[in-house]
Amino acid sequence: MNIMACVCAMISVLSLVPLHARAEDLAEFYKGKMVTIVVGHAVGTGFDIYSRVLARHMGRHMPGRPSFLVQNMAGASGVTAANWVFNIAPKDGTVMGTFAPTVALEPMFGNTQARYVPNQFIWIGNLEASVAICGVSRFANVRSLADLMQTEIVMGAAGPTGPPTITALALKNVLGAKIRLITGYKGAGEVKLALKRGEVQGICGLPWSTLSATWREELESGEFLPILQVSGGALPGKWKVQHYIDLVMSNEQKEILSLLFGIQGLGRPYVMPPGVSPEKSAVISRAFIEVTRDPEFIADAKQANIDIIPMDGETVRNMWREYAAIPASTIATAKKAITP
Repeated sequence: MNIMACVCAMISVLSLVPLHARAEDLAEFYKGKMVTIVVGHAVGTGFDIYSRVLARHMGRHMPGRPSFLVQNMAGASGVTAANWVFNIAPKDGTVMGTFAPTVALEPMFGNTQARYVPNQFIWIGNLEASVAICGVSRFANVRSLADLMQTEIVMGAAGPTGPPTITALALKNVLGAKIRLITGYKGAGEVKLALKRGEVQGICGLPWSTLSATWREELESGEFLPILQVSGGALPGKWKVQHYIDLVMSNEQKEILSLLFGIQGLGRPYVMPPGVSPEKSAVISRAFIEVTRDPEFIADAKQANIDIIPMDGETVRNMWREYAAIPASTIATAKKAITP
């Protein structure tokens, strides 16, 4: 029995050697390295702000304590960055990417410029289970979805694949809202300037965290008014806004809008390219969740006025498995709904 005990003890110790060796190898690999976070949107947008806060703290939770760098790669509302991360980025564990969650729907909708397969990304996690809203300038003659059914309003957006475009078109084509959409702005910041100039009267699909971070003055002064919520739970504080789910009329409408708006709950997703080794993707995923519990990161996020409502990689992957199982007929109808 003593011999068996010794043998079992030796096996136990030896079984830990590969794990210890892998940890040392990863620390050696990442020591002195730069990990790049590719942001598919312009400087100053919510995606950029989140990523810069993340980059300041992520390295402390990684073996070898690498540095992190944010690189903006705006274009096609995030599709350009998604293409680059999926097809071109090094697959050695030194690149992460983030872009609007609706970007990952584009291949499902037949966008031939979207050269990636959503389920083949390595989903690292999500920093914000997003609450998204539609809002208007105080000079607009609209205060509710009911008003939108009667009075035309001009909404601003960036490219054809971002949440502001998809949300506005879905409201127009599924629920019958009277929306005229102007696209081509370089992110929500330019739409805000267009609101001030009177070029547009509103914007849809805007995360509440973006409002808190970069629209706070307009929100608190009443210059910008939230009128409709399209994803997420209750809004913070004094804000009480209609939720679209209480206003849909049919099961078909609910099914389509659950697809188009539900994805916005995945507010700030982070991915790695397919082909990264399981060891490196696991290290990044673990560091991602650890940093969301880091008091210094939490304080920094509070200073930047951004909300941290994290999801781990497995939760995000499960969401994408559900989307991958959506019937083709529903996807076809949803695609038609967001076609200008």
